[in-house]
Amino acid sequence: MPVEDNLVLGGYRAMRQRVPNWRSEIERVYTLFPRLKERRMQLAARCRRRAADAGVGRALMSRPKLLMLDEPSLGLAPLVVREIFRTIERLREQAWRSC
Repeated sequence: MPVEDNLVLGGYRAMRQRVPNWRSEIERVYTLFPRLKERRMQLAARCRRRAADAGVGRALMSRPKLLMLDEPSLGLAPLVVREIFRTIERLREQAWRSC
């Protein structure tokens, strides 16, 4: 499934409930994961790194109150691990500000 379809599927509930501007969440995810936007038509599972981003992005589409990640850095290169943890930190800061 392409990355963008994966994100739309994550926002399916909001779409069905006719939540206004639910598609704006896709842009929010693309802001957090810029490479996903570059590869939005590529299959989400094509490489491990993008699959991890797409999975987190899909989860964020439902605007969860709690996001639990199980080994988000497993098997990834050290540079990629640093990038993932920077993104997780930004998510935490955004959640803190919205409280």
